Amino acid sequence: MKLKTLLITATAALLGTALQAEPLKIAYSDWPGYTVLEVAKQKGWFKEAGLDVELAWFDYLPSLDAYSANKVDAVCVVATDALVTGATGAKSKIITLLDYSEGSDMIVGAPGIDSIKDLKGKKIGIEVTLVEHLLLLEALKRNGMTQSDVELVTTPTNDTPQVLASGKVSAIGAWYPSSGQALKQVAGSKPLFTSADAKGLIYDVLAVNPTSYAKHKEDWAKVTAIYYKCVDYLKDPKTMDDAVKIMAAKVGADAADYAKNIPGTHFLTVAEAKTAFKKGDGLDSIYGSMAIGNQFNLDNKVYKDSQKPASYLAPSIVEGLK
Repeated sequence: MKLKTLLITATAALLGTALQAEPLKIAYSDWPGYTVLEVAKQKGWFKEAGLDVELAWFDYLPSLDAYSANKVDAVCVVATDALVTGATGAKSKIITLLDYSEGSDMIVGAPGIDSIKDLKGKKIGIEVTLVEHLLLLEALKRNGMTQSDVELVTTPTNDTPQVLASGKVSAIGAWYPSSGQALKQVAGSKPLFTSADAKGLIYDVLAVNPTSYAKHKEDWAKVTAIYYKCVDYLKDPKTMDDAVKIMAAKVGADAADYAKNIPGTHFLTVAEAKTAFKKGDGLDSIYGSMAIGNQFNLDNKVYKDSQKPASYLAPSIVEGLK
């Protein structure tokens, strides 16, 4: 009997060790607000905090697929897209707000296209139902136009520079670095409308599997604090160059070019994230922004059942940060 008890105890201990050894897996991709996590990896900040964190590098859409397939515990994602994964089965808790796009998401016109109004009757290469589509609709709306005034050509964001260069479309929608590559690759191309014209329309967040969140809340709180440590490192003039060098290397970009595009992402501080987590109807609140994203998803039949942003948002960790 004693032997049996010892075996059970030993087995439980081994299982416990195995569970503890399982890293927290975070899927991230090439958006600067996500890539800044690479600083924590390179500096060993997760290990210093006693965390076992695995950063899993993907293209954006495959990162969502990995999260939906339960292959990772969390994903860096646009808030509107977190509603999509939630509506299709992969619910999440949004534990922190990473940034909002402030110019790096763009509608880029081909040479000779000087305004949004010039796109009437023209083809636009864009990843339909993703955030550039949302940005395009806002641009059309502000210019007295609707989606029926243009022809959308489904184009993976990573392919948009080549498609614009081919001359088959008159504009593309893309985020940095693809938007920057398009501007560099196609002489005479120019931004027609950017996320700086609609600040808060595109928030980026860390979405965590609800089970993992409940089981490892203290660890996720440490991860959140480390994210803002990365942001502080990037914002500090003394360390900014090192942060940019790390981030640029991860996406294979020239560090000097990468630095020029950093202002297109508004990296949120802890104080700004706390403010954005307050309820409101405008774009300065994640609640207001996600309500617009939810309607966009419904209008485009991305899902049929309206989602409740409040059920996704878990601000307690951020509210507890100093």
